[in-house]
Amino acid sequence: MIAQPPLLPDSPKGTLLWRLRGMIRAMRPHQWVKNLFVLAPVVFAKHLTHPSIITSAIGAFAIFCLLAGAVYILNDIVDAEADRVHPVKRFRPIASGRVPIPVAKAMAVGLAVIALGASLLGPPLFAVVAASYYVLNVAYSFRLKKIAYLDVGCIAVFFVLRVLAGGFATKTPLSGFMIACTALLALFLGFGKRRHELASVNASKQRAALDAYTPGALTAALAVTGFATIATYLAYTLDHDTQRFFQNPYLWVTTIHPLFGVIRFLQLVAGSAKAESPTQEILRDTPFVLNLVMWSAEVLVIVYRLRPS
Repeated sequence: MIAQPPLLPDSPKGTLLWRLRGMIRAMRPHQWVKNLFVLAPVVFAKHLTHPSIITSAIGAFAIFCLLAGAVYILNDIVDAEADRVHPVKRFRPIASGRVPIPVAKAMAVGLAVIALGASLLGPPLFAVVAASYYVLNVAYSFRLKKIAYLDVGCIAVFFVLRVLAGGFATKTPLSGFMIACTALLALFLGFGKRRHELASVNASKQRAALDAYTPGALTAALAVTGFATIATYLAYTLDHDTQRFFQNPYLWVTTIHPLFGVIRFLQLVAGSAKAESPTQEILRDTPFVLNLVMWSAEVLVIVYRLRPS
């Protein structure tokens, strides 16, 4: 594995700017793309044209980004020793010493307090979901991630909580299909990440739960969850209520993009041994990104019945 080069040249080592950039990196803003799931209920409820709802959704997204930053810092504090033996993770700001542990602890607490405090300004159920997301992540960092299969189950719950948060923050009804698709997709991505990690050197030293996984079991789990994700999405697009709500029977055509995405992710799991994680690699993979953009555009056209002017 090799570390990905930074997008911008790094600051001189030891300077204040070098420390500050390390603090920002410790929050892993590149991972905040996962919080776009907070916006999913608004998109599929056809609420993108309602400014007040969009404002609430963006606020919920920002709160979850702050919570994610707090959680990633906490996780890296807990994993600092293990990360130091990883060929890529040893360059993380906390593991490398760029961000001292006391500073990291203060950041984790501060971000959590700000985010949870801000969540109280929204609907009560949104605050409950935000608090649940944080508490479960703390439990995951200290204990649950060490238990095979339960660790991936927690990842799925995190994604479902993001969708629930978006629905509650904007008071948007949530589809059972959306919850199911989100959970299955998250399981699929989680099992893919574990399958990739299992092939690395010193796998068990980097993640304790890997001792209980086998390549065969993870391959089977990937096959089941990948197929189930596509099947559930297709069932959603063909559902009578879905077609009646969108007043368009052609949403099923977009299923080709989730299918391609699943296949491409499996290719990255099998062939990107030098990457830190296949879930990060997909955001740098041109075919995957283009497929995602095409799917997003087609969904917007169909859901919002867009027509050329």
